[in-house]
Amino acid sequence: MKYKILLVGKNNAMIDDFYAQMMNSMDIMTSSTRMVDILNHIKYVKPDAFVYCVHDDSKSKVMQLMEIKSILSKEFIPFITIGSESDIQNFERVSGRISDRLLIKPLKASAIEEQMVEAISVMKDQKNSFSKNMMQKVTEEEEKRNRKQILIVDDDATMLKAMKEHLIDQYNVATAINGKVAMKYLEKRKPDLVLLDYEMPNENGSEVLAKIRANKNLEDLPVVFLTGVTERDKIKRVLVMKPQGYLIKPIEHDKLMETIRKILYS
Repeated sequence: MKYKILLVGKNNAMIDDFYAQMMNSMDIMTSSTRMVDILNHIKYVKPDAFVYCVHDDSKSKVMQLMEIKSILSKEFIPFITIGSESDIQNFERVSGRISDRLLIKPLKASAIEEQMVEAISVMKDQKNSFSKNMMQKVTEEEEKRNRKQILIVDDDATMLKAMKEHLIDQYNVATAINGKVAMKYLEKRKPDLVLLDYEMPNENGSEVLAKIRANKNLEDLPVVFLTGVTERDKIKRVLVMKPQGYLIKPIEHDKLMETIRKILYS
């Protein structure tokens, strides 16, 4: 399959020469130098490479080509410049070196073809790499969206941070510094699990859980108490609220992950 080349410029002799050299190995088409014509060719023809024949171009024309270069870059189409050494030097100086490949005349047809094929291949590799990265990013974002959501409620900011670090690689994690903030969050979202500190000032964990159970939209929401209480009688008071479980502080990572997995996936 021949590569499609969009050839643009006002140097008719150079364009004719390019045709003569490349017509057997490339599918060549031309456009006027009008911006609208070039853009239509890029949009509808989708060339593999854009070749500009430089020839004493005005600054306004170079500025126009800089806009075209920006569009070509988004489409991963190489901007190839061909011309005499002096014309190319002037063009690159004014344009800020926008060319992806420079073809300085005189050049044999084989050298031109080799340089163009290489420029196209480099750009296609970049496009493939970009596509793979984008697909991976989309997959990762989709995976994150589909993760289970856990709300951690604790008045200890250090505890919140530590718990979040335990869970963030596997779950979407939200945090609340007290029961009031937690209930505000639950008005808008229903997580898959709440890890709730049992002993908090103003409104303790049992009061927060009572509010959760009283809400018809949240009554089936799994809750695990986090508590520093180790005395049997106090633990019984924790269990009276019928949480899905409780964890004794300091929280062990493995125990935390095991408890969560049993509740969310059993």
